[in-house]
Amino acid sequence: MNQQNQIALVVFDMAGTTVEDGGQVPAAFSAVLERQRLPISAEEIHALRGMSKRAALAQILEKGLGRSANPDEVNALFADFQRELAIRYEGTVAEVAGAAACFARLRNRGIKVALNTGFERATVDLLLDALGWQTGVVDAVVCGDEVKAGRPAPYLIFHAMEATGVSDVRQVMTVGDTVLDLQAGYNAGVGLNVGVLSGAHQRAQLEQQPHSHLIASVAELDRLF
Repeated sequence: MNQQNQIALVVFDMAGTTVEDGGQVPAAFSAVLERQRLPISAEEIHALRGMSKRAALAQILEKGLGRSANPDEVNALFADFQRELAIRYEGTVAEVAGAAACFARLRNRGIKVALNTGFERATVDLLLDALGWQTGVVDAVVCGDEVKAGRPAPYLIFHAMEATGVSDVRQVMTVGDTVLDLQAGYNAGVGLNVGVLSGAHQRAQLEQQPHSHLIASVAELDRLF
């Protein structure tokens, strides 16, 4: 039996992997940082894709301040980011073509499907509501504020395993569009670590990271089975 046929759980990233990336996240980052007069380049924001949004903002804030940021400062900046992102997502949320159909085919085969993301639960609920994915579409959703550390730490993946009752990491496939997604999959020791080219990072960047496959988008995932 090959590795693909042993898969019991597929853990998908959200923005750029299963949810269309229309540039809302970097635009929200830029807007809130500009208001705080915290200079950051588009390249620096790009490098943070896939990271916990709170952790990313804390990192940028501390760099700009030249000192450690206190929790109130981080919380205020993050709250501003969430408000800005909600405005930019309103009326613009769409699935990556074929994402929901991919989930359905996997679940019809008896394979569990989970979403994991660097977004906090409030933002994730906004996205799930807009997509109609709150019930009956996936088996679990794990958010950035529900783990001790975000990517490249493997905890989002481990929590998805806990939530779906899968105990063997070799039976897990992860799917994501960023360098940090692939690093998290590697750190978790998953059986298959798949990069997609539909989001933030391009083939040249993903090829340099540990991976089992690179595909154009989740619409092509069936080919791996």
